[in-house]
Amino acid sequence: MNLGWWWRLFAGALAGFLFFHGFAATETAPNYSFMYDATSASTLSYYDYIIVGGGTAGCPLAATLSQNATVLLLERGGSPYGNPNITKMASFGAALSDLSQSSPSQRFISEDGVINARARVLGGGSCINAGFYTRASDEYIKQAGWDGRLVKESYQWMEKSVAFEPSLGQWQSAVRDGLLEAGVMPSNGFTYDHIYGTKVGGTIFDQQGNRHTAADLLEYANPSGLTVFLHASVHKILFAIKGKRRPKAHGVVFRDTTGAKHKAYLKQGSKNEIIVSAGALGSPQLLMLSGVGPAQHLKSHDITVVLDQPLVGQGMSDNPMNAVFIPSPLPVEVSLIQVVGITHFGSYIEAASGENFAGGASSSPAVEYMNNLDETTFRGGFILEKVMGPISTGHLELRTRNPNDNPSVTFNYFKDPQDLQRCVQGIQTIEKIIESKAFFRFRYEFLSWPILLNMTANAPLNLLPKHYNPSMPLEVFCKDTVMTIWHYHGGCQVGKVVDLDYKVLGVDALRVIDGSTFNDSPGTNPQATVMMLGRYMGVKILSERIAN
Repeated sequence: MNLGWWWRLFAGALAGFLFFHGFAATETAPNYSFMYDATSASTLSYYDYIIVGGGTAGCPLAATLSQNATVLLLERGGSPYGNPNITKMASFGAALSDLSQSSPSQRFISEDGVINARARVLGGGSCINAGFYTRASDEYIKQAGWDGRLVKESYQWMEKSVAFEPSLGQWQSAVRDGLLEAGVMPSNGFTYDHIYGTKVGGTIFDQQGNRHTAADLLEYANPSGLTVFLHASVHKILFAIKGKRRPKAHGVVFRDTTGAKHKAYLKQGSKNEIIVSAGALGSPQLLMLSGVGPAQHLKSHDITVVLDQPLVGQGMSDNPMNAVFIPSPLPVEVSLIQVVGITHFGSYIEAASGENFAGGASSSPAVEYMNNLDETTFRGGFILEKVMGPISTGHLELRTRNPNDNPSVTFNYFKDPQDLQRCVQGIQTIEKIIESKAFFRFRYEFLSWPILLNMTANAPLNLLPKHYNPSMPLEVFCKDTVMTIWHYHGGCQVGKVVDLDYKVLGVDALRVIDGSTFNDSPGTNPQATVMMLGRYMGVKILSERIAN
C-alpha cells in the first residue's frame, strides 16, 4: 500500500483534531434576561462584586454570588448560544479554525513554538476542550488546603447540569481494554474520581451530542442580582491609593465593541471586591496592565507601578501532550476523550477517534496535505499521553498595553528531565496498547510501530525543527512532536501572587479565582476543578459576607 497516501490522511486528520478542537454549547439553554451587549452599559455603574472573565470559573462564581449580592460579570467574548458551529459534537473543530476577531477562540503561539488557543466566549475554557469531566485527586484537594466536604458539594452542584456518562463505542472500548492489557490496572469502570488505573470518565456532552458549558451554570443565578455584559474588554483595574495603608481595588475600566469607555465601581462596603477570573493568560496580563507586576517590565511599557510584584506572570506551565495516530481498517465511531489510564509513573493516557477530525483544519499548517482529501475514506484515531504536573515552568510578559492582544508566554516544555521521562513512559504505554489483543482489529499489520511514530514525527504538529527518525530515542520524539492539550495554568499562583483565600497579596479588595492560581493541573483534565473552584469560592465568600 502507498504510505504517502496514509501520510496525507494522517497529517490532515491529526492537524484537524489536535489544532482545532471545536467548541459547542447547548441549544436549549435560556436566553438570559440579565445578559446584554456591553454597548448598552452605562458609562458609570456600581456593584458589590465585579468579576472579570465569564469563563469556566467566572460563571459559577457569578451565579453563586448573585444569590446575596449585586454582581457584574464582564466577558470579552460573545454568547455561546445560537452559533451553528458551536452546538453539536458533530461540528467539532469548526470554531477553532475560525481565526476572525469574532471567533469564540483566540489563537496564540507560545515562544516554544507550540500552537495554542484561549477562549473568547461566555463559558470560557469549558468550551474549547474535548469535554472530559473528571475530578481532582484527594491528595490534590488536601494539598490545596480546600474543605473536602465543600469541594464535594461544589462538584455535585455542577454535575447535575453539565456532566454525563458517555456511551462507549468499539474503538474507545478497545483502548480501555488495551490499557488494561498494558498493565494500567485496575479497571475502575465509570467514575468522576481520580484513582490509579483505567476508567471511563464523565463528559460535558449529553447523549444527543450537545455540549453543556460553564455558561449553563448561570441558570442558577439570581436574575435580579446579576448583570452580564458581553464583548466587554476590561483594560485595567482601578486602585484607590491616597490615604490608604496599601492600594485598594475599587473599580474597572472596560470598553465595548465601538471603543466607548465604561467605568464600574464597587459600592461602599468592606466586603465588596473585584475578582479576576480571566484565565491563565488573561489574569496575569490584566494585573500587569493595572500596575501590579514586575516593576521594570511595567515601566518598559509606560505602565504606572501600583505594586512591584515580580511573581506575577511567573510559574507558567502547560502539560505537554504527545499523540500517535493509528489508521484503522475498520470504521470507528466519532468519539472525544472518554477513557483515561492514570499511571503510577505520572502520565495520563487518553484517546479520540472519528472520520471528521480533518473538517476543522482549514487554517492548519497541514492544509496542503488535505487538498482533495475524501473524508469518507478516513478511518482511525489518536492515542495520546499527557504529562502530569508538569514540573517545568516558564513565564508570561506583556507585548503591548492592549488587553485584546496576546501576551508573550514561554512554557519551557520538557525543561525538567522528569517531565521528559514521563513522556517516554507514556509513549511506551501507547505502543503496548496498539500491540494488545484488544486493539488488534483496529490497526493495519503492515503499519509497524516505527512507521506510526515516523508518520507522527513528520507531521506539521508545531513550529519546531524536526530531528526524529526511528533510530533515535523516544526523548527526541517527545521533544519534536510536543503539543498542547490546553491545560496551561499558573501566572498568579497561590503562595506567590495570591493567598490561600485567593486574595492578591499586597493590595486590598482584589482576588484571582481561576486556573492561573494552580501550581499543577488538577486531575487528568482540569475543567471540572476550575468550575468547582468558582462555586466553592462563591460559597465561601458569601458565607463570610453573611457572617459579618
